Amino acid sequence: MAEDNSYESMLCVKPEVHVYRIPPRASNRGYRAADWKLDEPAWSGRMKITAKGKMAFIKLEDKNTGELFAQAPVDQYPGSAVEAVTDSSRYFVIRIEDGNGRHAFIGLGFADRGDSFDFNVALQDHFKWVKQEGELAKMEASQSAEPKLDLSFKEGQTIKISIGNIKKKDASSAKPRPATGGLLPPPPGVKAGGTIPLPAQTNTAPLLDFGSSSSETQPNSDLWGDFTSAGSSSSTDAVKSGWVQFS
Repeated sequence: MAEDNSYESMLCVKPEVHVYRIPPRASNRGYRAADWKLDEPAWSGRMKITAKGKMAFIKLEDKNTGELFAQAPVDQYPGSAVEAVTDSSRYFVIRIEDGNGRHAFIGLGFADRGDSFDFNVALQDHFKWVKQEGELAKMEASQSAEPKLDLSFKEGQTIKISIGNIKKKDASSAKPRPATGGLLPPPPGVKAGGTIPLPAQTNTAPLLDFGSSSSETQPNSDLWGDFTSAGSSSSTDAVKSGWVQFS
């Protein structure tokens, strides 16, 4: 994503800071605020920290007119542009630039430790964001450089999908019909509790004689003839009398 370098955001504002002339660094052990004339600041005013793209800017302004006294561009923190002193948490050495390639080191002090803490955190948070943006840009660049995986179907290619936990409906699980006590409904034309008329019989003997021997000859060899004879007169009489033949 392209950065809008024309947009400048405000990171921190402190209404009162002090600027000191500092002696040259005597050794590599760092700067000491005790070597400055802390009771005689060279300048006092307002401080702002702004951000534009990846850069941060420490601006020292007149508290009444807003006129710029000095500015320190910061490209990383911690770094050479801003350095804490070794003997106090309220003082720093910053490198100011005049815009023509010249720079100088001055002492910057806060009257309250809370103000110096805010100054420190504002710079840390900004460059933490810069680092995260850089890592995200590298990740996106590496992903775009990788060959894209082709997941489209080729001609003639099919796919089989298996869906689990689906069981066929068991015929035995069908809802049973309500029980009727084992009795069939009466045929049409017969009231409940009535009798079913039987076809007229020419023989007074029982239709089925379970007591007779199998060797005896029955007058009618076909015991079910009255029921199964489709064209017999007895079948016609049964229909006329309301009989329904069940198969």
